[in-house]
This record gives sequence, C-alpha cells and structure tokens, in this order.
Amino acid sequence: MSTIKSDIEIARAATKKPIVEIGAKLGIPAEQLAPYGHDKAKISAEFIAAQTGKKDGKLILVTAINPTPAGEGKTTTTVGLGDGLNRIGKKAIVCIREASLGPCFGIKGGAAGGGYAQVVPMEDINLHFTGDFHAITSAHNLLAAMVDNHIYWGNEENIDIRRITWRRVMDMNDRALRSMVSSLGGIANGFPRQGGFDITVASEVMAILCLATDLKDLERRLGDIIIGYRFDRTPVHARDLKADGAMAVLLKDAMQPNLVQTLENNPAFVHGGPFANIAHGCNSVTATKTALKLGDYVVTEAGFGADLGAEKFFNIKCRKAGLKPDAAVIVATVRALKMNGGVKKEDLGVENVGALKKGCANLGRHVANVRRFGVPVVVAINHFVSDTDAEIAAVKEFVSRLGAEAILCQHWAKGSAGIEELAHKVVELAESGQAKFQPLYGDEISLFEKIEIVASKIYHAGEVTADKAVRDQLQTWEEQGYGRLPICMAKTQYSFSTDPNLRGAPEGHIVSVREVRLSAGAGFVVAITGEIMTMPGLPKSPSAERIFLNDQGYIEGLF
Repeated sequence: MSTIKSDIEIARAATKKPIVEIGAKLGIPAEQLAPYGHDKAKISAEFIAAQTGKKDGKLILVTAINPTPAGEGKTTTTVGLGDGLNRIGKKAIVCIREASLGPCFGIKGGAAGGGYAQVVPMEDINLHFTGDFHAITSAHNLLAAMVDNHIYWGNEENIDIRRITWRRVMDMNDRALRSMVSSLGGIANGFPRQGGFDITVASEVMAILCLATDLKDLERRLGDIIIGYRFDRTPVHARDLKADGAMAVLLKDAMQPNLVQTLENNPAFVHGGPFANIAHGCNSVTATKTALKLGDYVVTEAGFGADLGAEKFFNIKCRKAGLKPDAAVIVATVRALKMNGGVKKEDLGVENVGALKKGCANLGRHVANVRRFGVPVVVAINHFVSDTDAEIAAVKEFVSRLGAEAILCQHWAKGSAGIEELAHKVVELAESGQAKFQPLYGDEISLFEKIEIVASKIYHAGEVTADKAVRDQLQTWEEQGYGRLPICMAKTQYSFSTDPNLRGAPEGHIVSVREVRLSAGAGFVVAITGEIMTMPGLPKSPSAERIFLNDQGYIEGLF
C-alpha cells in the first residue's frame, strides 16, 4: 500500500531547472536576473521598464468561497491552473503572494500550493525567501524609530504623542505585542507613550510596495504616509521627518519581483503579501503588470474568500493599477460546502448531499458577487478523495442553475493533467469578450457610503454602524482631500458577516465599524470591523511545535 507524500516531500523530490532557464522562457536575459542561489531570482527594474508598451496578456483571478478548517486550496488551484494552461499550449505565468512567517508557525500553513501543484523551493518561499518581508519590517520600524527620535530631540514638528498612529510591526503572530507602553526607564529613553505592534503583512509599507509602480512612485507613497497629528490636528507625514528616502533605500531590492518555478518548471512570480482580512490581499502590481507583458495568460489569486480578496482585488488593485480581469475562478470543495451546511469537521468524510446543497448558498453568493464586477465566472471543485459522485453532481447541478459551470479539478494529485478541463474553460471565457469590468463604486461618493455599499452589496448586511468618532474622522479625512480613496475592509475571513461562526450566506446582519485608519501612502482607508486583529496570536497548539530539522538537516513539518 502506497503512502501519500506530504507537500514538503513532494517539493523536495522536484526536479528544478536553473532559474536562468525559467527566465529564458519569458525572454528575460540572464544578466537581467539577480539570482538568489540556483532556483530563485529577482527581475531587474531595468528589464521591467523596458516592457512598457508591449501588449498585455489575459488576466485570470482565482478566488474562493469563505475558508473553513476543511480547506479550500485556492493557491493550489492557482498554481495548478497555471500549469494546466501551459500544458494546453498557452504561455502562462502564475502570480501569487509571499508567505508570512506568522501563519506558517501558527495555524494557516504556507502559501506555496500543495500536492503536485506547488511552487518551489517550497521551504524558502514559506520561510525567509529573498528577504522582502524583512526589508518591509525594517523600513516600517525605521520610520517608527525616527518618530520617537524626532520627539526626543525637541519635537520640531509639534507632534502630539497622544495622536501618533504609526505603530511598529513584526512578521510573527504575537498577541503580547498588540498593546504596549514604550520608552519606559527614565529621561534617556524618551517620552513614555502607548503603542503596539501589527503583523508585517498589515503594514502600510507592505501595501505601498504592492501598489507602487516603480521606485519613484514607491518613494512618493512612502513620503505620503501619515504617522500622526500635530497639536493643531494637522497630519504629519513621513517626508516631514525626512524618512522617505532611507525607507526607499531599504526597499530597493524588495521592489523587484521574485521569479521561481512550479513543480512542472513553469514560471511563477511570488511577490508581496498583504493579508486580505486586514489589508488588501493581493500580490504586487509590479509583478502582475510585468507578467502581463511577458505571458499570454497571467493567473493570480486574491486572499481568502471572494468577499474579501476578490472585492479588494477589483475595488483597490484593479482600480489603482488600471487592470481589467478577463475571467475569474471560484474555488470550492465538497468538504467546505458541507461545513457551510452545518456539518462538523469530524463528520465531513460521510456523504451528506442535503447539507452540501444547503452550504452551496455560500458558493452562490460569491458567484453573484464576482459577476457584479462584470467578470465571467467558472467554479473549480478542488477534489478530495472523500468526495462522492452524488456530492460532486450536486455541486455541478447547483452551479449550472446559476448559469455557470463547475469543473472537477484533480491537480493536487495529478498536477496539470488533472486540471486541463478547467484550463480550456478559462481560455474560452477569457477569449469570449464577456468581461465588462468595473469597480463596485465610484471615487466621488463619501467614504462611509463606500463602506455601506461593500457591506450591503457584497456582505448582504442590513445595516452599518459606527460611533460618532469614526464618522467624524471619515469626514475630516474627506475635508483634507482623501475622500476619493477606496475602502479596505478589515473583516473576518470565515463569514460574510463579522461573526466568524455565521456560515453559509447570512442576510440582514449588522456590520459594526469600530475603527478607521488612513493609509495615505497606499491610497486607501482601512475600516476595521468586528473582532479582527491586526496582530494575530498563536493557537493553543501552533504549527511551530511540529516544525524541526531531521537527522539529514532537512526541514520537516511545513505544509
């Protein structure tokens, strides 16, 4: 009896090609790559700039239903589809986000796909990779240090330390750092004040890196960061503290997209990594736009379910970067749909068509939501061995009644051979000319109206509530010229509501906005709802307890 190999075992057994060969497939000369070892490299800014004016390929978004502990496999499907498109003769490039260390050692696992649909080197991608996240962390904390230093040496900008909004960041889940008092210990250590840490993927610097088009744009956006307010309530920017230049220096290499390969030696760009529940959840604009110049098809993903990732991909990334997606894939699993229908995790292996049909309401909501943006949709059923023929047929029938198609995909077990049918359907949709993309709301309406539109149209909420202080803050930002910015909703990924336990497709619930943050450099306003944390904690039994080096020096326990 053969045993099923783990993701890391499959990745370790991969036959990788030298990264210069992968670059050559895309027409990238070896001298325009900065290799990090033999299997990963950064693409030079000079080469990227030279692609301006070339025709764009087709842009395919992969999104999903709301995640459950049963697993959905969105990144796995993104990688598999990229391989599948190459298998049927298309020049396709995968564009995904980098993994955050916090979730790798927490509960979520890595972000390099799974089974026979992975990008490699899996261990590197899920750990330190090329150091991009460390650079972002350093640039962010440099600004934090310069804020406190400026105050220590006389506070020329008259910063009100009660109104400093710039926190520190670290790429690790650590609840102990959420709320802290700094500068204790006497006069030599500065002025004590309350602050705290967010996780690096929630940093505005991460968002800026992922939305900037080049180094000049990066430095401008860094300078636009608001770190807090003066005693007269006027904003203090990073450029007022002369921090923007040094921050850009730290991010110079991090701005360059990372080139790696799939298990089937197809090109993949892995760059940037904002979370979708607390940030905008998309890989970098630079990577996506460069890939569109180099490939016929670009397959990218947006974090978590379509209510978060796809909404922000469309309303923030596409709006800001001028992108127009040609088709969208919504990933679902029989197991996750049954869980949305009320089945407990331990009972998911038992056939339950009734619960599955009930849980399909979640899938139906996501299909309708993506269509609101004028993007044609196909559903990918990510196959698990416990799925029964009756359950798969029920999903297909449900999606058919929506006027779309659901396709069974077996890329986890079979690689590109298991996803050919989906690849052909994606080509059909992308070439059909059906896509008539437009964001959900215009720039001109008020910030609170934008929050209400997302809550009502995407979440199907009945009401949005916010304290007077929140509404006043939004109005102040509008008066300061920030009213045309899009909204970035910080919400639980597990539900359309702000209650993570409310599965399916709830209607009429209340979305309570408890805090708003202005990301002036990134170019959006963050609305924090429910109990969402910008610094997650580790679970009772974190994955870190099961990650170690074996006797041969190989890493075990990553998934």
